[in-house]
Amino acid sequence: MKIYLDVCCLNRPFDDQTQDRIHLESETILIILTRCQIGEWELISSEVVDFEISKIPNDERKLKVSILYSLSQYRISINSPIEKRAIELEKIGFKPYDALHIACAEKGNVDVLLTTDDELLQKALQNINKLKIKVENPLKWLTEVIKDEYPKDES
Repeated sequence: MKIYLDVCCLNRPFDDQTQDRIHLESETILIILTRCQIGEWELISSEVVDFEISKIPNDERKLKVSILYSLSQYRISINSPIEKRAIELEKIGFKPYDALHIACAEKGNVDVLLTTDDELLQKALQNINKLKIKVENPLKWLTEVIKDEYPKDES
């Protein structure tokens, strides 16, 4: 399975863990990264992620996010078709970086782009038929994957 994590996801384990949602999403992202690290799944990334990480102002956080990001097996380089697709996505309301993430994820033929960005999730849901990939919250997505992995309890 090919998974694309946006920078919101890579930052999540370093956010305020006293909030239940943030804590649950953080644990979920760490589970996903572990599965990528052991080779069960493939973490796909892009130059967009490279750029966004380079703009993190806190050097300690930037280093921590970079360590998580280093688990990526493959990075998508931005080219003309990706730029063209991102422009199409911007025209239907996606923010520029979100449009680039989606375009890169589509180019990488990922199974899912994971994000904790509620605005991106809402926009993706509104435009589900115009996207070539699934965009999901990591907690919701992993819950579904785990449910499908284990047979139903017959008791």
